[in-house]
Amino acid sequence: MRIRGADVIIRTLIDEGVKTVFGYPGGAVIDIYDALYDYKDQIRHIRTSHEQGATHAADGFARSTGETGVVIATSGPGATNTVTGIATAYMDSIPMVVITGNASRNLIGKDSFQEIDIIGITMPITKHNFVIRDVKYLQDTIRRAFMIASSGRKGPVVVDVPKDIMSELTEYEPKGKLKYEKNYESATEEEIKKVAECINKSKKPILYCGGGVTASGAFRELRELIHKNSIPACNTIMGIGVLGYEDDLNLGMLGMHGRVSSNFAIAECDLLIACGVRFSDRVALNTKKFAKNATIIHMDIDKSEIDKNVIADYGVVGDIKDTLTKLCPHVKEQKREDWINEIKELRKEDYVPQESRELIKPHSVIQHISKRLGEDMIFVTDVGQHQMWTAQYSGRTKPRSFLTSGGLGTMGYGYGAAMGAKLGNPDRHVVHITGDGSFNMNFNEILTSVNNDIKIITVVMDNSALGMVRQWQHLLYNDRYSATDVKQTTDYVKLAEALGAIGYNCETFEEFTKAFEEAIVAPKSVVIKVGIDSDERVFPMIPAGGTVDDIIVE
Repeated sequence: MRIRGADVIIRTLIDEGVKTVFGYPGGAVIDIYDALYDYKDQIRHIRTSHEQGATHAADGFARSTGETGVVIATSGPGATNTVTGIATAYMDSIPMVVITGNASRNLIGKDSFQEIDIIGITMPITKHNFVIRDVKYLQDTIRRAFMIASSGRKGPVVVDVPKDIMSELTEYEPKGKLKYEKNYESATEEEIKKVAECINKSKKPILYCGGGVTASGAFRELRELIHKNSIPACNTIMGIGVLGYEDDLNLGMLGMHGRVSSNFAIAECDLLIACGVRFSDRVALNTKKFAKNATIIHMDIDKSEIDKNVIADYGVVGDIKDTLTKLCPHVKEQKREDWINEIKELRKEDYVPQESRELIKPHSVIQHISKRLGEDMIFVTDVGQHQMWTAQYSGRTKPRSFLTSGGLGTMGYGYGAAMGAKLGNPDRHVVHITGDGSFNMNFNEILTSVNNDIKIITVVMDNSALGMVRQWQHLLYNDRYSATDVKQTTDYVKLAEALGAIGYNCETFEEFTKAFEEAIVAPKSVVIKVGIDSDERVFPMIPAGGTVDDIIVE
């Protein structure tokens, strides 16, 4: 059967099981949208307000479901508008396929209208990228793009398609998905036994887990190991939800804004078992002193992560789920009462936020949302103080229920990601937590949520400042508030209503709880502005390059 290249693209997406795509039409992809018209009963297309919003939506869809997100963007500015979203997914190892249009082959290299070398631009921020030069390779290239995005260490893939290829005819027959390439090593029996021996002999082990546990779906295996050997465990911001929040062995988040007890436990442990982490500079702030008393075991699917930031005594390359499955039978059952009692004493030093009758406290807002909607809801954040407060107090016990830009730290990520999460999980509540700085970068996507009946509850923590940078200016730059205090004149209630949503303005906690109850049953997206003090800080905090000895708690 001979069909157009554009039809090949849409049919191949259907063959890959894609039911939702995000994008924005334009001249270079008009043929793809023409083909999509014939298949709109099989693929739902969400036209976002901006291509960056489309990539964040595909990212949120992927993070919350484990599937591959898909984006379609036109050439030139359409393609370049996807770059921040692609980089966000790349830094956090999120599977995504981005299909871009480009100028026709005879116009490439001539500075043609909306021509851009998107392959060159995205090469450093993609797992792989392709440019199509012959229509006969189009189908298999897209199939390969999906396989690459979802296998091994996951990540985004770009497929650039010149416009004339979309109108050319080629042979097409449905094909099954390509089998995942096992382009990584697996832990050997000898390695597993060495690691088990280290664990069994240790007196003060700590398990440190991150996004790799989520990506591999290793939650049950991780918890089985922890409980069998009584290993206290902590997580990165990307690992929120992989441990039971109320579990006595869960130490919570560590790092710059992690718990005091978690950071002290790392400093005291004699064995650190790192699972699916990269020893980020927001966790291992001082790599020379991080876990300085410990033997370090680093398990990761990506061999290049081993010894990259912190030198490991044992590097185990392989899928985390596979590695933990092999490891658990070799680990002995232990109680470790002395170590656990020592950690209980450390927990007495944990920071407890102050309560207030006059001011709305961020931790109270997050805890109320979490308690009211329970374990099944999904938190999505932008980046800043609100992100850290949500990470600290959201109480997630399920994986894929806390979505944030961890590696790139992308302000403006949240609203698009929240829409993607809601589309991937239509029966779950999705709450978007943001600050006024981040919200001003993405509120245009309210239009998308309203026009497509994607209900999002947004809580804007408005302190009329760029709070996290301002906090650093207070603590480290002698209160020299340069360009961070912003006198807001925006009426977020009127803004929400103008874009078709429902708005609330809350200056007391009682007003917030009432507004949130109404938001839960509202028929469409809601924006709740919560006024907080511009001097509200995120504590605890370890300054960049510092150690737990430098921790600030007031």
